[in-house]
Amino acid sequence: MEPVDEDSLEWSETDRGATAFRRKQLGRAAGGEQLGASLYELPGGARSWPYHYHTGNEEAIYVLSGEGTLRVGGEDEWTRYQLTAGDYVALPAGAESAHQVTNADVDAAGDDPDDDRPPLRYLAVSTMNDPDVTVYPDSEKLGLFAGAAPGGDSSERVVDGYYPRDAAVDYWEGEE
Repeated sequence: MEPVDEDSLEWSETDRGATAFRRKQLGRAAGGEQLGASLYELPGGARSWPYHYHTGNEEAIYVLSGEGTLRVGGEDEWTRYQLTAGDYVALPAGAESAHQVTNADVDAAGDDPDDDRPPLRYLAVSTMNDPDVTVYPDSEKLGLFAGAAPGGDSSERVVDGYYPRDAAVDYWEGEE
């Protein structure tokens, strides 16, 4: 239960096309079990995780520096909001809180990358309820997590994976 100095933690990096960010998992480093916290840094024109929502976990975002755009709303109708330092956004579990953060102007929203923008830094906080299903409306897939919540220790998971949203089998398929 000692304080964790953010400067002592290494960044992990994700770079997958338009999705690019650096992350420090503060909650895990501090020994958090039921509450996750990560420091994110998005370069100019980059996006965070794909547009998604959680069915079992609430998230929140607090912008530390820079400016960006938040895409938020339901699966079919959503809105974009400008984010600036000091903004706080609560994202309860459920489809109405589907979200994605982009380091772009609200009008461009990442469609026209501006690599010259300063980095967008924000703190993301979430409950760590297990199990959880994460829904990705744009790509029509589901993420399933049991044993450790998304953002938790993946080595503790007994089930995790990503599946097409319409992949379904009859309850009795494969049973004797």
